[in-house]
Amino acid sequence: MNDINKYSKHVTQNDERPGAQSMLHAAGLSDEDMQKAQVGIVSCGWEGNPCNMHLNGLATEIKQSVNANDLIGLIYHTSGVSDAISMGTTGMRFSLPSRDIIADSVEMVTSAQWYDATIAVVGCDKNMPGALMGINRVNRPGIIVYGGTIKSGCYQDKKLDITSSFEAVGQKMSGQITPEEFKKIVRNACPGPGACGGMYTANTMASAIEGLGMSMPFNSSFPAVSQQKADETKTIGAAIRNILEKDIRPKDIQTREAFENALRLIIVLGGSTNAVIHMIALAKSVGVRLDMNDFQQASNTTPLLSDLKPSGQYVMEELNDVGGVPGVMKMMLNEGLLHGDCMTVTGQTLEENLAEVPHLHEGQTVVMPLEKPLKKEGHLQILYGNLAPEGAVAKITGKEGEIFEGTANIFDSEDEANTAILAGKVSEGDVVVIRYCGPKGGPGMPEMLKPTASIMGMGLGKKVALITDGRFSGATHGFVVGHVTPEAQTGGVIALIRNGDKIKIDGVSNTLEVALSLAELKERKAQWTAPKINADHGLLLKYAHLVSTASEGCVTDELAKKL
Repeated sequence: MNDINKYSKHVTQNDERPGAQSMLHAAGLSDEDMQKAQVGIVSCGWEGNPCNMHLNGLATEIKQSVNANDLIGLIYHTSGVSDAISMGTTGMRFSLPSRDIIADSVEMVTSAQWYDATIAVVGCDKNMPGALMGINRVNRPGIIVYGGTIKSGCYQDKKLDITSSFEAVGQKMSGQITPEEFKKIVRNACPGPGACGGMYTANTMASAIEGLGMSMPFNSSFPAVSQQKADETKTIGAAIRNILEKDIRPKDIQTREAFENALRLIIVLGGSTNAVIHMIALAKSVGVRLDMNDFQQASNTTPLLSDLKPSGQYVMEELNDVGGVPGVMKMMLNEGLLHGDCMTVTGQTLEENLAEVPHLHEGQTVVMPLEKPLKKEGHLQILYGNLAPEGAVAKITGKEGEIFEGTANIFDSEDEANTAILAGKVSEGDVVVIRYCGPKGGPGMPEMLKPTASIMGMGLGKKVALITDGRFSGATHGFVVGHVTPEAQTGGVIALIRNGDKIKIDGVSNTLEVALSLAELKERKAQWTAPKINADHGLLLKYAHLVSTASEGCVTDELAKKL
């Protein structure tokens, strides 16, 4: 057995640190407790968001499980942002920076307090990559515990989720629903605790982290309000003790092959475009080289199989009902789409974990068989061209078509775009361009759902395209391209285009082009002046100066930028 308190003993067993020991005794630790390994349990729980409102309770249950396994569990907390609440406001600029603040806080507390291991209890989108990045930096045993998906809402026998609320705005404006119906949709869309229900960013990242091997089997599938999730908390203490004793660390688990597994799982499930920046950042935090082209390679060799929202009809709880993410991975393993020999936080390989997992239920329609895919290639496509020489990310399921040619309708902020859309100033054939929303231009690369949801709600989903140097919500569907790099703030071509320019988005040849000559672009660039950063103090100004490009994962530490 390894010395499982190899870090905490620096403060609990050293006679030169009596002050530290006095403080720990004051916190309730006995002499016997001082001999035990200490496990930091970081909760992203807070009351103001359904994704997070139940996490403190889960953390308390996990602490009991940890202590029952002759360890000392110590709960602390980190920050969070509700994407759905801040969506469409200036508050959304703080969402992506929160990922790095969470990573910093996990690294800080684990290191400063000499914890031997970390369990992160996470909910909303940025919690998961943020907490795992922090765990990865210190490279001590760790487990991610996802709080689980929300249950579906319901109105007039129709299933609802958060996207229903955003799309209802366009439906109301176009006269498809009454103001009273609008209010009832909003009131009933989110019935209680849990993260947004479709294969949006939260469920995408929870699934990807399970695919990486950093959470327990079924962790991403169990709904927040379920006996399954409650029972899962009771297993975490034994699991963390096991990997402490075996000294299995994040870098032992998150290998290049593990990332390939996670990327293919994201494709099969129809995951969010946000996975691109998060997975690149996660890979950097363990020293694995991963870039946008790896996503393209995964899409080229992996089909889209899951009929999950936003482009499909099912939600995460329905996937759980037919076998969950492990059922999907078992099918993928049997079809040769996964590396089965990757280590996981169970102390067993992925293949060993899946050996006793039941197959997806016979006759289910949530996940199609490999021979009858929804799309033969993946939905995440990396586009290049004179509008995105360093790349852009498109989510093309095939339902919105694969090629769009139109006329640029340009807005220098999301607010301008939203106002114009609801005022009827966006028409069939437009390519809506929303710029100065990148990592530096936002600052913070705000995520957008309001403009795309309004367009879909007004019935223009297949008639209008949208491109941005910002991000799209995982709940977005339609003909959209995000993460356009270089961004407008740094003088990318997206800053140089004008109303009326012809733009072509080609999801077959994977190109994003504006019909302008090189000479014209050079002339426009000579006339362009960078605007002042849209922040004059604090976090956002600091972030604008530190953050890398979207194609590099929007990381903020110098070493990671170089990987």
